[in-house]
Amino acid sequence: MYQWDVQHIADTKELAERLASYVGPGDVITLEGDLGAGKTTFVQFFAKALGIEDVVNSPTFTIMKQYEGNYPLYHLDAYRLEGSDEDLGWDEIFNDEAVVVVEWAQFIEHALPEERLSIHISYRGETARHITMKPIGTYYDRMCQELKR
Repeated sequence: MYQWDVQHIADTKELAERLASYVGPGDVITLEGDLGAGKTTFVQFFAKALGIEDVVNSPTFTIMKQYEGNYPLYHLDAYRLEGSDEDLGWDEIFNDEAVVVVEWAQFIEHALPEERLSIHISYRGETARHITMKPIGTYYDRMCQELKR
């Protein structure tokens, strides 16, 4: 596991931007954390760093939004899928064409690729957050090693 204590939103922005510089199509990132911890904010910074100019917001009611930038970005919010075992076309979503970011991924654990980068964001104060990245697979472990440098 790799951990960061960020004190200000600018620190979160910097980490999201740095992560974006390492990803490419086929990469899967999951985001966990309490309501309001900053998952969507992290995705907004991440998306901007991928060259996405559209307004990025939580796809809670639509489940998934697609954005075009340097790479396609699929942004999923699985919060409303709790208890569902429906196949929403996971093979088409988790492919080599897009970077995929999933908020509330624990609700679709059964559909997630075996290898991915799991990020957990927790409160430490009004603007302070503790960010833990758990790489699942050697590819993501190398990515985290680079981020920690």
